[in-house]
Amino acid sequence: MVLACFPEGTKPSKEVLKLAEQVEADGGAPLCVYQEPVGKHWQLFALLPMTKVKPTPYQRDLSPAHMKRLGEVMKKVDRFLDPIIAVRTDDGYWTPNGNHRRAAASRMGLKMLPAVLMPEIEIAYKILALNTEKAPNLKDKSLEVIRMYRALMAQQPRKSESDFAFEFERPHFATLGMIYERKAKFSGGAYAPILSRVDKFLDKTLKSAFTAREERAADLEKIDEMVNELVAKGRKRGLVHPYLKNFIVARCNPLMRVRKNLPSYDAAVGSLRVAVEEFDLGKLHYGHIASAASMAAAAGAAESS
Repeated sequence: MVLACFPEGTKPSKEVLKLAEQVEADGGAPLCVYQEPVGKHWQLFALLPMTKVKPTPYQRDLSPAHMKRLGEVMKKVDRFLDPIIAVRTDDGYWTPNGNHRRAAASRMGLKMLPAVLMPEIEIAYKILALNTEKAPNLKDKSLEVIRMYRALMAQQPRKSESDFAFEFERPHFATLGMIYERKAKFSGGAYAPILSRVDKFLDKTLKSAFTAREERAADLEKIDEMVNELVAKGRKRGLVHPYLKNFIVARCNPLMRVRKNLPSYDAAVGSLRVAVEEFDLGKLHYGHIASAASMAAAAGAAESS
């Protein structure tokens, strides 16, 4: 029996009632139909069979360390306290928020998983906004976006990139994601301060925008190769410091003194390329790098406090 948790006289949507029937047919247990308080959307609280719950195909990879910690906490409190978020698919359920909890519970041998289930599969594409379980880093975000990009491009090819600004969160994530797919150790963080200021969502169809992103990714990779050559030469001169690459890119940043009237993306990246090509290692000293690294670390600590 499904509990009805809503004001008298309110009628649940046909979609959420059908969802409850599907959960039962799947071997799960629909527990409560209710309206969430923000947008008054109909949702279902249910126990889902573990074997039918999977992550969305485009979200970030599991962190074994985080999954292990979650499992240890569950065992310590002897409870599964945080329901996953899920949507129904053709052959089961996707969880855009809760994959680490799902994996930890599966590892513990649990057969059923508490879930907040929504009829609208579109919610799965709000993955970056929903994914609060473990704050994703730049690489995680970028890979999530490019995987989601491909899925949406196949499903809704006539939509423009700008139509998915909320789902993608930041435009440069797609460009960086293409590079991270090829180079897992790519130093995207060195270029993000530049890209994040000049990149905009493109008013082109996803397919056309994807091609433009591929071109941008290729250009950025070429610049990165030149920077890597500078780093290698610098190390031979004794400039052995983990911040060396970030320092070079920061010194070449064409936006360092720009506060208003930002250049276009193409102009900014073109200027970055020229600055890297003309960068003079002879004027660089270890003290410059160490000092800049300390300032960057202090700024990061202040920002996170």
